[in-house]
Order: sequence, then structure tokens, then C-alpha cells
Amino acid sequence: MSNLPDKFTRRRLRSSYISVVVSISLVLFVLGLFGLLVINARVIANEVKENFAITVLINNDAPEVEVRQFQKSLELTPYVKTTEFISKEEAAAELKEELDEDFMDFLGYNPLLNSIEVRLKADYVNEEQLTFLEKEYSKKSFVNEVVYDKPLIQMMNENIERIGLFLIAGSILLSLIAIALINSSIRLSIYSRRFLIKTMQLVGATKTFIRKPFIWRSLRHGLLGSLVALGFLTLLIYYVSLNVPGFTELQNPVKLALLYTGVLLIGILISMSCTFFALRKYLKLTTDQLYY
Repeated sequence: MSNLPDKFTRRRLRSSYISVVVSISLVLFVLGLFGLLVINARVIANEVKENFAITVLINNDAPEVEVRQFQKSLELTPYVKTTEFISKEEAAAELKEELDEDFMDFLGYNPLLNSIEVRLKADYVNEEQLTFLEKEYSKKSFVNEVVYDKPLIQMMNENIERIGLFLIAGSILLSLIAIALINSSIRLSIYSRRFLIKTMQLVGATKTFIRKPFIWRSLRHGLLGSLVALGFLTLLIYYVSLNVPGFTELQNPVKLALLYTGVLLIGILISMSCTFFALRKYLKLTTDQLYY
């Protein structure tokens, strides 16, 4: 019969430890998922920006050598990602396909011009840089006009900025929620052992001696919870990669490694720090206060 209370106590402790690990795993999984969203939002935003093209229209009488040299010089600049020369014949064929009608039969000639499509690197796709490039390209004697969608650029950058602010605010809020939930679970776990802590104090154990096993246990819980969360996150990434074409190509191994490291460290640090502060509270309580 004397073993029954011990078994009951051990069962309760095991249950509290499992609940702590599960809480840490779930919270860190959601936090990692949000981190993955932040990383991919940035990558997708850069992809959208780098697909935006500036069209440099070339005069029909422009020397081919100068045009090719101009295109080559563009490719060598640090802010240009790619360039593509489009002849007026290619442009006419594309327009004919879009209109589903041969407009040259009606006009009797091809009114389009040769052009160079310039795609910039993401960091340079902004109004100031585009205005500067428009002025620079227009100085060339063979350039007829520089064309790009100014309202689209403004709207795109504003929306990306709003999404970025939302993700930052969401990350901060989610981090605070994660800390609160993990802290609550750990406090409940330590609360169930408050009498043991006080007994150890009464027999002369130092605060450092009492803290040590709890801190080590919290480290193991934090590590285990982090690994479980990262396992589920890996399975999710694998599943999405199988079902969403192009998702794998968007992933940056370095950023993913940083995300995994961050989730692991956050799980361990939050678990250990919450345990430390919860213990400090119960180490200060008197025996009578343990009942309230």
C-alpha cells in the first residue's frame, strides 16, 4: 500500500513533464512556421521585384554595335540582374499572338521598335533608383524612350512594406505568447513540487543545489520540445515541397539552418529561464505560503 502514493506521485510528475514538452513543442512549431513564412515572404517579394522589367526602346537607325555595347555595359553593372534584347519583329509576333490579329496587315508596316528589357536586383527596384536610371538611359542618343510602370512600382513597394511590418509585429507577438505559454506550463510543473523544494531547504540544501536538477531537467525538456517541433516543421516542408512546384528552389539552406538553430536555442533558453525564475519564487516562500 505504501507504494501507491509513490506511484501516484511519479505518474503526476511524468504527466506534468509530458505536458511541458508538448507545450514547448507546439509553441515552437507555430513559431518556426511563422519564421518560415517570414523567410519565404522575403524571397517571394524579391522574386516579384526581380521580374519587374524596364523597357529601353531603341531607335530604328541605331548602330547595332553601339546597342550591343550598351547592353553589355548594363549586364556588368552591379544593380542589373539580367538583360534581354527584343527585336521589333519578335515584339510584333508577341503582340500579334496577344491580340489574335495581325495588326501589320492593317497598318501596312511594323510600328514597333527594338528594345532591351532590363531586370534589376530586388534591392534596386524602387522609385528613386528607377527615376535615376531612366534619366541615365535617356542620355544615350540611340534611346527613344525608357518605359516602366511607375504606379505598379509604388503600389508593390508599399504592399511589401506593409506585409513586412505585419510579419515583424506578428513575430514579436507570437514570441511573447510562446514565452507566456511555456512559462505557464513550467510554473505548473514546479508548483506540483513546491513541498519537495521546501523540504530540501529545511534540511539545509543550498539554493544552487536545489536549482541544479531542475535547470538540467528544463534543458532536456527544452531540447526535446525543440527537436519535436523541428521534426514536425521538417515534415511540413517536405510535404509542401512535394505538392507545391518551385517551393524547394525558393528555400535558402543557410536561412533554414539559422531558423532551425534559432528555434532550438529559443526552446532551451525559454525553458531554462522560466524554470530559474519560477524556482526563485518558491525558494522565497515560507512554509505557510505554500498552501495559498
